[in-house]
Amino acid sequence: MINIRLDYVLLDRRMKLKDLAEATGLAVNNLSILKTNKARAIRFSTLELLCKALNCTAGDLIEYVPDTE
Repeated sequence: MINIRLDYVLLDRRMKLKDLAEATGLAVNNLSILKTNKARAIRFSTLELLCKALNCTAGDLIEYVPDTE
């Protein structure tokens, strides 16, 4: 399973979703979907905007968790 760790990165940066929306130009509701891990896909352009605004790498935002079967 792939997890988006946006909530943890925002917490670490002490940044609010609204501030990130302003910094990236992305809609708050779209960022909220990413933050709550309900997104089914993410565009590379969106990932790039997030990395620039949060001063992080894609690896900081995306995590692979193996299935426990």
